[in-house]
Amino acid sequence: MSYRIAADLLVVLHFSFIVFVVLGGLLAFKWRRVMFLHLPAVIWAVLLELNSWICPLTPWEQQLRQGAGEAGYTGSFIAHYLMPVLYPPGLDEPAQLMLAVAVILINLLIYGWLLGRRVFGSPLR
Repeated sequence: MSYRIAADLLVVLHFSFIVFVVLGGLLAFKWRRVMFLHLPAVIWAVLLELNSWICPLTPWEQQLRQGAGEAGYTGSFIAHYLMPVLYPPGLDEPAQLMLAVAVILINLLIYGWLLGRRVFGSPLR
């Protein structure tokens, strides 16, 4: 039972990391230092997607699931948990490229907005 709980917690951590990668730049509006964690996380996630690498958390979760007597899965965390929700089944290179571009564009918009506020000032202050 403890292996299953650990695997489930790892899924929550993994999903939280993905949300942080996509939207974590918004935290920089409140806490500027978060950029020093967020930007490396974005770079790591983009490299994973562009190179079709498997995140190290995925095999770890699979080992925990097998330790709990459950069947593991093949492929990446995104392919297993997120792609069925976001896209039709199958993670191919164009979909991975689209995910990487989406992460880059979202974060460019967030950081561009943040930089614009810093340079031109915020009317909401």
